[in-house]
Amino acid sequence: MSSQGESALEEARKRLIFALDYDSPGEAETRGREIGPYVGCLKVGLELFIRGGPQIVRTLRAQGAQIFLDLKLHDIAETVDRAVASAAQLGVTYLTLHASGGPRMLERAQARAEKEGGHLKLLAVTVLTSLDAQDLERIGYRADPRAQAERLALLAKEAGLAGLVCSAQEVREIRAVVGPSMLLCTPGIRPTGSDVGDQKRVANPRDALLAGSDLLVVGRPIRDAADPIQAAQGILREMRGALETPRAEA
Repeated sequence: MSSQGESALEEARKRLIFALDYDSPGEAETRGREIGPYVGCLKVGLELFIRGGPQIVRTLRAQGAQIFLDLKLHDIAETVDRAVASAAQLGVTYLTLHASGGPRMLERAQARAEKEGGHLKLLAVTVLTSLDAQDLERIGYRADPRAQAERLALLAKEAGLAGLVCSAQEVREIRAVVGPSMLLCTPGIRPTGSDVGDQKRVANPRDALLAGSDLLVVGRPIRDAADPIQAAQGILREMRGALETPRAEA
C-alpha cells in the first residue's frame, strides 16, 4: 500500500466510531478492546451507560479509547449543565444532547463544557435517523426531516456547539447552512449491501463522507458480523475510497 493509501486509511480510522451496543458491560469491555484498534472512538449509549454507569467509561478510557458518550441529553438547562460537567470529568471526547432542548439549554451546556477545560465536544442531535416525515407530523412538527434538521442545526451553531448529529441524507444541505467549522456526525451508516434494520434515513460509508460527514457511527454491521474485525476493516476500506476521491469528483 502506498503512503498516501496508508494515510487515508488512518484518517478513515480516526473518523470511525463503533457503537458498543452490548447487553453487558463485560462484553462491551471485551469487544471494545478487540475493535478499538480499528476505530477512532467507542460509543457508549444509553443502555450500556445505565447498565455499567460511569465505571464502564473509566474502564474503556483505561484501555486507551476515546469515548463518544451518547446520552442525548434533553432536560432543563440546570440539569444538563451539571450532566455536562460530570461527563467532562469522566474524560469523554464527545457528548450528545438534543438540539430541540432549546437555546437556553444549549448555551448553558456549551458554557459548562468550556468552563471544564474545553476538551469535551458537544454534538447536538437534530432529527433522529429512525424518524421520517410521517413520524415528525405525528409528534407535531410540520416541517419535513431535512427542514427540521436545518433549523435545529442553526440553533446549535448559534449556541457555539462543536458539532451536530444528523442523517447522511441531510449532511450536504446542513454543511451548506452551518459552514465548514462544525463537526457533522452521521449515525445510521450501513455498508454497501447490508440490512438497514430499523433505520429509515441511512447511507453507506463512502456516500456519507462524500456528502460532508466528518464522523461515522457504526454499530450493528460490526457488532453482529460473523467476524467483527473483518467487518470493521471492510468499512474502513469503503471510507478510504471516499477520502482518496478528488473533491472535484465528490
